[in-house]
Amino acid sequence: MQTIQSSKYAIYFNEKGYSYLNSELKISKYSKVFILCDSHTYENCLPNFLSQLETDIPIEIIEIEPGESQKTIETCVQLWNALSELGGDRKSVLLSLGGGVVTDTGGFVACTFKRGIDFIHIPTSLLGMVDAAVGGKNGVDLGHLKNQIGVISNPKAVLIDTQFLNTLPPEQMRSGFAEMLKHGLIADQIYWETLQNFSELTTSNLDELIYQSVEIKNTIVLMDPTENGIRKALNFGHTLGHAIESYLLEIPERSLLHGEAIAIGMVLESYISLKKNKISYDAYTEIKEFILSVFERVPFSQSDIENIIKLLIHDKKNEYGTIQFVLLNGIGSVTYNEQVPDSILREAFEDYKR
Repeated sequence: MQTIQSSKYAIYFNEKGYSYLNSELKISKYSKVFILCDSHTYENCLPNFLSQLETDIPIEIIEIEPGESQKTIETCVQLWNALSELGGDRKSVLLSLGGGVVTDTGGFVACTFKRGIDFIHIPTSLLGMVDAAVGGKNGVDLGHLKNQIGVISNPKAVLIDTQFLNTLPPEQMRSGFAEMLKHGLIADQIYWETLQNFSELTTSNLDELIYQSVEIKNTIVLMDPTENGIRKALNFGHTLGHAIESYLLEIPERSLLHGEAIAIGMVLESYISLKKNKISYDAYTEIKEFILSVFERVPFSQSDIENIIKLLIHDKKNEYGTIQFVLLNGIGSVTYNEQVPDSILREAFEDYKR
């Protein structure tokens, strides 16, 4: 697969990524290489990754616990301390080897340590490959509120090795698949239709689909790096999806993976698009039925719904205290900065439950 050029960095695939990395380690003459991973990637991905490295630069491994609960300022403080204690300086480089939690947190830590050191993302989850590691967003949650603290700053590079997907359980693959579905719905109807005919998520037939997904996101980011306009399209399904994810993070036995919450958000926001006459009933039915064929329906009580709606005030797209939605304008196109009354939000949940 061809390398994808983004703004001031490139996205490399499979063996090209390791060729780039080894060359970069020689050219840049880093003082130390730090590799951030969680306990899952430490066990399942790190040995293979280290076997690909060709460098005499000292390497330090920093390990955190897995999961969204680690995506906090408290974790950042621990990582800043670890970098300092292990001799990190401004000529160090941080390699984030993991899913979205690792790359989001690692990028933010690198951007702020010593006022900024180089960092490279090596996403190991499908979600990380098609979404989290691409686009320059780095940050952490504020309590249970998603992605409230962070910066937009580009990595030195992103290396996508799809062999890492062999280490993932099915639910993590489905979580990443939700973001791929989103890319089709917002930007490419043919891609959306292709994904609907995609019956088996295996690495042998995923490479090209991942590549297309990265291309879609990268194209949108290049048009609007700081999310003042069209980049908001990438938040389709996320206004309600993030609120659902945040609400259920407080109820551990009901918590959802990011993609599972976004899948619900896409169904709900497709219904809103229907109610605002932006998509047809047939298009809405197609979206709802396919997503619910992949993702199990989640029950919501009336109390759940009201609490989720209250959380919308914290959405990052809001302006002047007004909640702003991204809605479909037909499959493959969007409209953004849309305001929606609470009555339609409640309708959307009721329709989802039916």
